[in-house]
Amino acid sequence: MAEQKFENALGQLEEIVADLESGNLNLDDAIKKYEEGMKLAGLCAKKLGDTKKRIEMLVKDPSGKLSARDFKEKDFEGKQADDKPKTTGRKKRPRGEELLF
Repeated sequence: MAEQKFENALGQLEEIVADLESGNLNLDDAIKKYEEGMKLAGLCAKKLGDTKKRIEMLVKDPSGKLSARDFKEKDFEGKQADDKPKTTGRKKRPRGEELLF
C-alpha cells in the first residue's frame, strides 16, 4: 500500500469528525469511525513530527551572512500565535546571531 499523504489523511479525519458529530451513526459504526479517526490522527501527528525535524531556520551572523541551522523548539519559546514574542525574558542565542523570522 502506498504511503498516505498528510492532506488526504487530514481530509478523511475531517469527514469522520463530521460523521460522528452528525449523530446519525449507530454505535458499532461510530466505534469503527472513531478507531479509524484515531489511526488517522496518529498518522497526521507522526507526519507533522517528521516534518518538524526537517525544518531548518535561517540565521544571520554579525557580518550579515545567512546560514542554515536545525530547527529547535526552544528557538520559538515565548512566541504567541500572532507571532509576537513574550516579554518575559531574553532568549540566549549564539553571540551575534539573529533570527530572521
